[in-house]
Amino acid sequence: MTYDLYIGDRLFSSWSLRGWLMFEKFNIPCHTHLVGLYSGTMAQDLQPVAPARLVPCMRMPDGAPVGESLAMAETLAELHPEANLWPQAPAARATARWLCAEMAAGFGDLRGQCPMQLLHSYAGFAPSEGTQRDLSRIETLWSHARQISGAQDGPLFGAYSLADVFYTPVAARIVGYGLPVSTENRAYCEALLTDPAVLAWREKALEVTYDPFPYPVDAKIIPWPLS
Repeated sequence: MTYDLYIGDRLFSSWSLRGWLMFEKFNIPCHTHLVGLYSGTMAQDLQPVAPARLVPCMRMPDGAPVGESLAMAETLAELHPEANLWPQAPAARATARWLCAEMAAGFGDLRGQCPMQLLHSYAGFAPSEGTQRDLSRIETLWSHARQISGAQDGPLFGAYSLADVFYTPVAARIVGYGLPVSTENRAYCEALLTDPAVLAWREKALEVTYDPFPYPVDAKIIPWPLS
């Protein structure tokens, strides 16, 4: 059973990273197709999965398209129960779904002020009050997840799950913009970003250069701290 996965530019597309990790981290085979978010070919590139209009999206082995990351996540979890995409314990599973849904619908200030980019980091970046509120909420949710699961460190629910998939781009924002979080949560972010799958994604992303850089930031550029 092989799927087709449509993704955007690896350097910037946070949702594409989530979509890809759903397959890569749970050993679900897929063929990856790159959609031109910045080349102006997006609508044309997504024709095989119409009426999907955003990345990521997937085409199932029977040809049916599925858009939206949460729908993809639930579909893959349903079709591949052996992969354990969600935590096994009912309370942990419900909490993981909650965290993913809130990620999909919220944190607009963090997303708006800190677009994901995996090229470099920034020193002296000043998060807005709204972004700081989003960070506080994220730390509250992570703490709650660990209370439910009993996990002291590592993945939020002990074993790697879709919750870790959905928050990996958040980790990239925290590290990339030097955002203030607790020492424990900084370590969690670094663990997510040094996962071999994420390192491979970033290595592939760096094969493409952009001039001008799509998301200029008024802060000092410093090297990406993780490899």
